[in-house]
Amino acid sequence: QVQLVESGGGLVQAGGSLRLSCAASGRTFSSVAMGWFRRAPGKEREFVAAITWSGGSTYYADSVKGRFTISRDNAKNTLYLQMNSLKPEDTAVYYCAADPSGNYYSDQSYDYWGQGTQVTVSS
Repeated sequence: QVQLVESGGGLVQAGGSLRLSCAASGRTFSSVAMGWFRRAPGKEREFVAAITWSGGSTYYADSVKGRFTISRDNAKNTLYLQMNSLKPEDTAVYYCAADPSGNYYSDQSYDYWGQGTQVTVSS
């Protein structure tokens, strides 16, 4: 089992930045890949970014590439998402997820989820 708790969401103006954190506990955090997803109002949950267990490889949705950076600190059991140049269309509930069994881009692959943190970007 892995327990995940997100934090760092909030209200920010367009062009601003936020850093989300996901604190993990339970099963060895450093041995599993992690991902970030988001769900905007009225839309399905979508992939944002993923990172391998070592942090050696990262993956991004085209919509956030160049603006968002996923990283992890295995010594602190924490996953991060640095979000820069935020746009109103980034408004969503952001979720961290752990231990994908295959396709990093599919939410169906992940076994563990946090409760989500709201990010609102005003224009």
